[in-house]
Amino acid sequence: MGLIGVIGGTGLDQWGGLEREFSGETPYGSTSAPIAAYEVGECQLLFIARHGHQHSIPPHKVNYRANLYALHQAGVEQVVAVNAVGAITERYEPGMLAVPDQLIDYTWGREQSYSDGGAFGLQHIEFTTPFSETLRGDILSAAEAHSIPVLAGGCVGVVQGPRLETDAEIRRLRRDGCDLVGMTSMPEAALARELGMKYASICLIANWAAGISELEITMEAIEETIRDSVEVARSLIGHLCR
Repeated sequence: MGLIGVIGGTGLDQWGGLEREFSGETPYGSTSAPIAAYEVGECQLLFIARHGHQHSIPPHKVNYRANLYALHQAGVEQVVAVNAVGAITERYEPGMLAVPDQLIDYTWGREQSYSDGGAFGLQHIEFTTPFSETLRGDILSAAEAHSIPVLAGGCVGVVQGPRLETDAEIRRLRRDGCDLVGMTSMPEAALARELGMKYASICLIANWAAGISELEITMEAIEETIRDSVEVARSLIGHLCR
């Protein structure tokens, strides 16, 4: 893989010995956290904690432009994002991993493009397939080779957050064709495309979305599920690097 960028949350910063850590200053401001560099297998992995080291930055306040641009400045051409999501359709059970192939963006008010009238210029990116099919294929091949169960495909509805959704909102997302609901895949996917980087997501399915199950949704249960899933995702990314 050579050089790979990983954007994710708690637990994904544990890749063995830290090679170096450097500031993520960009023309678009600072990254959510300093960029941590690790040697993993045959590649160098550059990791950014999307919500900061203390997990204190809400989804709508993440500086997505700085995070992606900093990786671009460092020479990254492939980005694996790890996103916690809720399950809407029955195939996607909590505790599983999924590699989606589509998304619908319901977010608003986020800095979602580098085409803002500045020096970057105007781009009308092609976005039919928002996730790189090549990188998705590499992730799925690594999972198959190492017997890691992963669901291939699915549509993520990306909502504003940080609150969870209402029952009615989830019914709407389901009617729209969403299998999963998350808060952070956009504008990451579009920004990566503007920068010419391959971008794919590994979704950690943390819970049934509102109204899908009779079980109460609690942050304690979500965090417990994510803790277990993070280890599997970290193993998968490690195999991808090797």
